[in-house]
Amino acid sequence: MTADGFEAESGGVVLRGVRDGTGRPVVLAHGLTAHRDLVVHGSRALARAGHDVIRYDARGHGDSDAGEAGSYVYEQLADDLDAVVAATGAERPVLVGHSMGAHTIATLALRDPERWAGLVLIGPASVGVPLGPESLANWDRLADGLADGGIDGFIAAYEVGMDPEWHDTLVRIARDRLGRHRDLDAVAEAVREVPRSLPFDGIAELAGLDVPALVVASNDEADPGHPHAVAAAWVDALPAARMIGEGDGEGDRVSPLAWQGGKLSREIAAFCAGLG
Repeated sequence: MTADGFEAESGGVVLRGVRDGTGRPVVLAHGLTAHRDLVVHGSRALARAGHDVIRYDARGHGDSDAGEAGSYVYEQLADDLDAVVAATGAERPVLVGHSMGAHTIATLALRDPERWAGLVLIGPASVGVPLGPESLANWDRLADGLADGGIDGFIAAYEVGMDPEWHDTLVRIARDRLGRHRDLDAVAEAVREVPRSLPFDGIAELAGLDVPALVVASNDEADPGHPHAVAAAWVDALPAARMIGEGDGEGDRVSPLAWQGGKLSREIAAFCAGLG
């Protein structure tokens, strides 16, 4: 199975991505500091299940161009996603996003819900209210570490307060994803700006997003940056959503479903099949 590259222009930035497979289009939007292959962690199960899988690097990430300072905000990221959909000709796609990607999808979908066949929202972290000073200081510490010390500087800041039992896994994943970016300064700028942006103004706005939705939650122990309570709040607010996650009969130390690319892809494919 061969992936074809594409480019999309948005706000003076060239976004780069790849697509493979045929069938119902599924557009993947990754999280902050991640890249296009990390939404489903390299799994090709969606393409094999009969989907046209479109994945791209967000501005400042992976192979895409850096944006200007101040452009790493959800309204612009939503414009970028819209440009990817237009450039690829995807009609009524299913939008799938993790963390920043989930927030980007919510911002775009709220503009015109009827354009989308369905939404898969993985690890949402915002309820549409500004972060407090302590949380913003943590993000700034990560941004400073990356800008001043590269990958090692980021890891040193990232390790602060980390659960020792998840340390090796989290550090390995972080090093892998950061190694995929051609412009670490752009990633650092995104780390500083994105957490200061809001995907919507309060969780109640999601009531206007009457689209079939699947919310993927994580257990807080392994992934405290994406609280289970936030995923539950999204499900409560969205008119047509259900929630899945790891944990049922799987033990306390199981990896979050968001990290299990093959299994997550099968859940996404099952959701898509249910859309008719």
